Amino acid sequence: MSILLGISTFVLILTSIFLILLVLAQKSKSDGGMGAAMGGGMAEATFGADTGNVLSKATINAAIVFFVLSFALYLGRIYERKHSNAAGDAHLPTILVTPAPATAKTPAAIAVPANAAPAPTAAPKT
Repeated sequence: MSILLGISTFVLILTSIFLILLVLAQKSKSDGGMGAAMGGGMAEATFGADTGNVLSKATINAAIVFFVLSFALYLGRIYERKHSNAAGDAHLPTILVTPAPATAKTPAAIAVPANAAPAPTAAPKT
């Protein structure tokens, strides 16, 4: 499912860029501004007198694709999150740390430094 969502996200980015370029290529109503500077005249030379209709229809279609993809990605991410938590597949692994059992050190196991004097022992009473 995540591969499909990744591909859909990539297509959404391409659609966004295409939609931005379509809007910038359109000629403004006052024949000035950004539309004329960003290729409004070139679009007119390419499509002829029907430039406004072609670019308007392409903008409407690109906007519909943009909104449908956005909504589909929204629903896909909700589905992915809902089913990953229900199945116990967390995106981040959980690490359980258990402390090592403490071993009781006997007096024989305690290391005595080499230069230390031996401990005095009591003589047995007879």
